[in-house]
Amino acid sequence: MDAVPALEEPLKKVLGPATAKVMAEHLGLHTVGDLLHHYPRRYEERGQLTHLADLPMDEHVTVVAQVADARLHTFASAKAPRGKGQRLEVTITDGSGRLQLVFFGAGVHKPHKELLPGTRAMFAGKVSVFNRRLQLAHPAYELLRGDTEETVETWAGALIPIYPATAKLESWKIGKALQTVLPSAQEAVDPLPESLRAGRGLATLPEALLKIHRPHTKADIEDARARLKWDEAFVLQVALARRRHADAQLPAVARRPRPDGLLAAFDDRLPFTLTEGQQKVSAEIFTDLATEHPMHRLLQGEVGSGKTMVALRAMLAVVDAGGQAAMLAPTEVLAQQHHRSVTEMMGELAEGGMLGGAETATKVVLLTGSMGAAARRHALLDLATGEAGVVIGTHALIEDKVKFHDLGLVVVDEQHRFGVEQRDALRGKGKHPPHLLVMTATPIPRTVAMTVFGDLETSVLDQLPAGRSPIASHVVPAADKPHFLARAWERVREEVVNGHQAYVVCPRIGDEEDDPKKAGRKKSPEDEAEKRPPLAVLDIAEQLAKGPLQGLRVEVLHGRMQPDDKDAVMRRFAAGEADVLVATTVIEVGVNVPNATAMVIMDADRFGVSQLHQLRGRVGRGSAPGLCLLVTEMPEASAARQRLNAVAATLDGFELSRIDLEQRREGDVLGQAQSGTRSSLRMLAVIDDEEIIAEAREEAVAVVSADPDLTGLPALRTALDALLDEEREQYLEKG
Repeated sequence: MDAVPALEEPLKKVLGPATAKVMAEHLGLHTVGDLLHHYPRRYEERGQLTHLADLPMDEHVTVVAQVADARLHTFASAKAPRGKGQRLEVTITDGSGRLQLVFFGAGVHKPHKELLPGTRAMFAGKVSVFNRRLQLAHPAYELLRGDTEETVETWAGALIPIYPATAKLESWKIGKALQTVLPSAQEAVDPLPESLRAGRGLATLPEALLKIHRPHTKADIEDARARLKWDEAFVLQVALARRRHADAQLPAVARRPRPDGLLAAFDDRLPFTLTEGQQKVSAEIFTDLATEHPMHRLLQGEVGSGKTMVALRAMLAVVDAGGQAAMLAPTEVLAQQHHRSVTEMMGELAEGGMLGGAETATKVVLLTGSMGAAARRHALLDLATGEAGVVIGTHALIEDKVKFHDLGLVVVDEQHRFGVEQRDALRGKGKHPPHLLVMTATPIPRTVAMTVFGDLETSVLDQLPAGRSPIASHVVPAADKPHFLARAWERVREEVVNGHQAYVVCPRIGDEEDDPKKAGRKKSPEDEAEKRPPLAVLDIAEQLAKGPLQGLRVEVLHGRMQPDDKDAVMRRFAAGEADVLVATTVIEVGVNVPNATAMVIMDADRFGVSQLHQLRGRVGRGSAPGLCLLVTEMPEASAARQRLNAVAATLDGFELSRIDLEQRREGDVLGQAQSGTRSSLRMLAVIDDEEIIAEAREEAVAVVSADPDLTGLPALRTALDALLDEEREQYLEKG
């Protein structure tokens, strides 16, 4: 194990303080090992030219191209009034397109001498638009002469690695730094058990690191990638398998419902039969609750698939068995709504200890931060004495003052809004670790579930309950076809005339002060559509009430309103006393008004795919069909429009979450799984590498069940510690 320190050597000792400082601050690289795991984004072939036609806007790029033309212009400016200002314009080409480089002032002399027509070089800079043409202003460049010792040495072989870089550190400088540390790769300790590595024909780790940074052929790159993907998938799955293994060792109280108890009484009074899916998932949950180890289950279900019903039956089963159940909601609006719908569904079964309550009844208590002192004292007393079997609340449930009599089950709604510490704090309130059920309405592709939620068993509700109506979705291109937007407001009126209600959703509230820093900048016409401030609830509500929806009852709902005001608005809307609710995404989760049939989403391109799908699920919850209109000003060819077309084309949340993932970088998805630090996945692509993840999970389970402490695999233990220091191992429980 003495070999490890070579990779732990701080970069400032090896590369010098200036370079090391930039690497630490801008790329998060601190040690030789960090740098060795900073893999090339792609490779350029010396003889082949990059596609200048495909350059992304506003990104730092590195291109290999040839100078086609270079011209020096003089001009007058404030700094050089007598026409002495100098601007060098260089056009480079790669066969697929042309790109303009521009240098100003004293910065023109060196490139004017060096960038002569015919010269080949690597150029790095940020792509911007000037006069509707792409350009790089003051790019850094490295000539590719192929004759000096150093250049041949640095760009050995025909494949030039292009690294994720920053304005402060170009790709080739990272390449040179790697040249310095590459010999240390020989001392990299291999985390994969030898039998697994050999059995799958994978390269050793030192070999993979050499091949990824200095490949001689494309086959070298493939070998290296295959091996490095396995490392990432396997080490992550081992961490998750150890977590599951440790949880399975914890003691819990088995909770079995009584045959003639609260759950049976509740089922008897249901006016409908549960869907097949609800019955199957309930059976999985009841099996888990009956074991003496804590349940850890993720319940995924489309918006409106009846997750709350499944969760409520699990909670009643625990109350039946003498325990208490707590449901944690991300917002007060949602906690109040759950409380309302649970007490309505339970009827007299929710009136424990009250006159007229059924004999099997229990108390259902709400606990939120904005409750009055007296009501709060009352609720806390009911929890401590065990009088309240079911408690529904927000983060207020986690405070130190809150004591439970015997907490048996924790249900977390919309889990991605809860940090791990909060979940652990709530768990700590049981005499024994309580069972845990996590619910999410965001469909998660199987591979992401295995990677991000790998420590939870997964149940999926994929059919909608009887009586739910289809939702028609359409994109409304407001800029190209303004009459479409006018028609959208007519459709809203028609729904209201037919006795229904509508939502209008905006990205912003509208009472924020505009950022003065942003206000001063000049924008190009291309930026205008993209950079206009998002439409705001308060502005739109006023425009609609005075304009296209004049005469209708328009109300406003947003997150900065007082909790009581929010609740009052929601109650009025639910009771049919308002026709149109103009809101921010506070309505995204859990708001249930079956009479609302239409939704207009303004600036729909500002929302993510999953979020649009969630929002859309708020309509069509009754017997009348739903309508969702996605309003956007983005041009037809833009990626944003394609995203909206995808949402309009399918109601399948799993399909949409795949699209969402393919469009965002993996790190965004997995970033939530770790403490907000950079994703540990550099090589693994969650969607494309499904097979590797599934196989790595199997191998990891086998390794952990044979040797939970990894005593026989010290190198794997080391890799695990590097991936997850203590804090991050906690975070794999999904912050």
